[in-house]
Amino acid sequence: MAEPACFFIFHGKDEFTQAETLSQLKSGLGDPAMVDLNTTLFDGRTVRLGELMQVCDTIPFMAEKRLVIVEGLLEHLGGKGREKERDALLEYLPQLPPTTRLALVERNTLSSKNRFIKLAQSSQMGYEKSFQVPQRVGLERWIVKRVEDHGGAIHPHAAALLATDVGENLRLLEMEITKLLTFCNFSRPIQPADVELLTPFAAQADIFALVDAIGQRRGQAAATLLRRKLEAGDEPLYLLAMIVRQIRLLIQVKEKSEQGYRSDEIARQAKIHPYVTGKLVRQAQNFDLTRLEAIHRQLLDIDVAIKTGRIDPAVALDLLVVELTE
Repeated sequence: MAEPACFFIFHGKDEFTQAETLSQLKSGLGDPAMVDLNTTLFDGRTVRLGELMQVCDTIPFMAEKRLVIVEGLLEHLGGKGREKERDALLEYLPQLPPTTRLALVERNTLSSKNRFIKLAQSSQMGYEKSFQVPQRVGLERWIVKRVEDHGGAIHPHAAALLATDVGENLRLLEMEITKLLTFCNFSRPIQPADVELLTPFAAQADIFALVDAIGQRRGQAAATLLRRKLEAGDEPLYLLAMIVRQIRLLIQVKEKSEQGYRSDEIARQAKIHPYVTGKLVRQAQNFDLTRLEAIHRQLLDIDVAIKTGRIDPAVALDLLVVELTE
């Protein structure tokens, strides 16, 4: 049987799953009260290597294991002039006492060429895991699995909408999932209407800004915002879908506003979160209803042209911005 790992390297941008994994490591060490008593947390930017080694070498008090967590140490040791410290830690890690579990936590992704990563991958005493935030379809799958892990269910369209609205903040997504499951009383699948009712449009900030620029006919600003989203890796069809959704919401809100409804009444009737409704009401002032409907028709025409291969998606979006802001 392989010896259990004594040192762990957790690194990457997904701090939520990283924190959960660290919590699982801690919970597997025995009685929580005694584990807490034998857990030490260090800031890797300030801890002295001798101090860290001394704590790691200390026999746990009335427990089988000691847990030592160090945040940011490996990135700190990557700086110039720290070669001796790096070498000393590399030499020490395989000599950790079996009574110690050392977790080296990094908020950025370390290179596969990093000497500590290589050591963790090659040594029976080491364990390395990279935590990356899932993207797009992967994010929707993460939401579905997370809901199922909580004993609930979610409609695929609701998962896609939640991924769009909240974005890649997994901690915030977890909070929204819990809220939605509670709202549904765990007795039925989460529906798109539930997401629209309860979830703020955290990921819509850039789309709001883009549509604002279009409404104010600020062509350069709109083009810059669009280019920024494309360069960040957002797919043109994804952006088009976001813009279409935004225009549909604006049409809905504009119609109600012109009928004399207040923002809170619109939110209730349209089943849109009050915070989002307020933003939509303000944004709708940049448009008249006729123009919104014309933009919506144009967006649908572009969608068909892209999906039938008549125009490149990125080019179609660029032309759209130019035409709408002329």
